[in-house]
Amino acid sequence: MVKIGNLELDDFSLLLAPMEDVSDPPFRAVCKEQGADLMFTEFVSVEGLIRDADKSVKKLDIYPGERPIGVQIFGAEMDSMRRAAAIVEEARPEILDINYGCPVKKVVCKMAGAGILQDVDRMVKLTEQVVKSTALPVTVKTRLGWDEHSIFIEEVAERLQDVGIKALSIHGRTRKQMYKGEADWTLIGKIKNNPRIHIPIFGNGDIDTPQKAKEYKDRYGVDGVMIGRASIGNPWIFRDIKAYLKKGIIPEPPTIDERVDTTIRHLKMSIEWKGDKLGIVEMRRHYTNYFRDLPGIKEFRSRLVTEMNFEALYETLEDIRNHYQEIVV
Repeated sequence: MVKIGNLELDDFSLLLAPMEDVSDPPFRAVCKEQGADLMFTEFVSVEGLIRDADKSVKKLDIYPGERPIGVQIFGAEMDSMRRAAAIVEEARPEILDINYGCPVKKVVCKMAGAGILQDVDRMVKLTEQVVKSTALPVTVKTRLGWDEHSIFIEEVAERLQDVGIKALSIHGRTRKQMYKGEADWTLIGKIKNNPRIHIPIFGNGDIDTPQKAKEYKDRYGVDGVMIGRASIGNPWIFRDIKAYLKKGIIPEPPTIDERVDTTIRHLKMSIEWKGDKLGIVEMRRHYTNYFRDLPGIKEFRSRLVTEMNFEALYETLEDIRNHYQEIVV
């Protein structure tokens, strides 16, 4: 059993990574259906929260079927982080997570996200203030370092644990790497096996198959894996990993019916949560991925990413179902 504060998870847990404009309630719902053990919100700006900005506040929406869930915040100012932690606590998530890993320029230039990797002392002080300001278990997601010359993750892990975090998720790249190259899990494994470390350690980066999840579990001994980009268009990855770990088999790929039904359900939830226009527009990245490997999908995809009417989208999805059922038959 893995414990994060009072929250108990399976021995090897599958986490859905926080992804901006992706990890919203509709997407989290379909991932939960397929076996995600713990999920995180899109990252929430602390400055937006304390100013009651609609976009930031809406990201605190949590639905009963999603639990357990963590709200992830990002920021760089002590007072703002403390005040935002109090607001997050009112939303009653199971976890408050701090983002020290986002590599996007507009975030790091403010010394937030991965930007704070340039100042480890400040990262530790900021974390300590958040821990002291909330009753929620505080966790952190970060990267190996700012660049190849400043990889201090072993020191960071110990110091963050010492100020009270309850779990640490580590993306196996530096900020400079962004998402390029292969993630280096060597240090993640070293931290997990450090006798001083007693909090759960979750690894993140390049987990895109059940075989790789098992390989990294066995090789590095982590308490679980956090899956991000590989889940977009493929929430079944959680189901597949669990089946492979428990039974040594990988389920058959989702049928065309499963893909279409999931997409329709996802679309309906997206519209319900965001409204007609935004709900449809922000589904476009998902359409592309739900059907990305189907031969000849380009014609249908162009309809999906340009249409703004739900009924027309529904008809297109049914056309996809009928077309690919005939090909299989």
